[in-house]
Amino acid sequence: MKKQPEISVITVNYNGLKDTERLIESLTEHFSAAYELIVVDNGSVRNEAALLQNQFPFIQTIRSEQNLGFAAGNNLGIRQASGGYLLFLNNDTFVQDGNLSCLVREMQQKPQLGAVSPKIIFADEKGGIQFAGYTPLTRITLRNQLIGYREQDAGQYDQPRPTPYLHGAAMLVRREVIDAAGLMPEIYFLYYEELDWSLQIRRAGYALEYNPSATVYHRESSSTGPDSPLKAFYMTRNRLLLARRNLGRVERLLSIVYQLCVSVPKKLFQSVVRRRWDLGKATIRGCLAYFIMESN
Repeated sequence: MKKQPEISVITVNYNGLKDTERLIESLTEHFSAAYELIVVDNGSVRNEAALLQNQFPFIQTIRSEQNLGFAAGNNLGIRQASGGYLLFLNNDTFVQDGNLSCLVREMQQKPQLGAVSPKIIFADEKGGIQFAGYTPLTRITLRNQLIGYREQDAGQYDQPRPTPYLHGAAMLVRREVIDAAGLMPEIYFLYYEELDWSLQIRRAGYALEYNPSATVYHRESSSTGPDSPLKAFYMTRNRLLLARRNLGRVERLLSIVYQLCVSVPKKLFQSVVRRRWDLGKATIRGCLAYFIMESN
């Protein structure tokens, strides 16, 4: 009888074959825990699920003919996963050691700890830390900071700490937490879904933690680009959605007014100064899309 894996590793691939290959190769080389690896091919132009399955026969693949978004893609993986712990990794991440299994041991010692994110390091020419925890979102502006962002890693964030939110590039979640808090919210499609999910998990009574026992390396924005109209659209729309879904009535109203009267005009001004008309149009479309959703 096949032994049930302790960890189900889930990654979503969208026209990212080379990145996904590197992730799988790094896990194969370094990760020795009992795990299954599920790759969700989320509407890639080619059937990259078939290509990956042929190259790595030991993995499980799911092929969606259309791009369902980050959360829905991960939810496909969740439904197929059999592990007691689910490890979500962006397909443009990789590991250089086997320490991800240390996160499971940490969670086994802390029953109320529902999910953790490891230390995340940028894998680009600038390098530095991407994630060593989050600060809380401000209630009206919905702004926060990544702790340690772009700092060189000199061990200054080598102690676990509570974090209000997980980082979507790398997060380990107990199966029972998903049963209690629900699947990832699919309404966002891209960006902010892990913040909303973190809030759901905390409301279900579980704690979240940044834990540097493991390190993941991240080539950020391989799918969308760091400064793309796609990102501008979803960041604009989804910040408004986050306010609608998670704030009380007065704070929700104040936050939406702030986004529309301060944040959006600022972004439009910046797009004009930079002559990035595409970003300005995407920002406006994001606002319109939010109000269309509100009216339905």
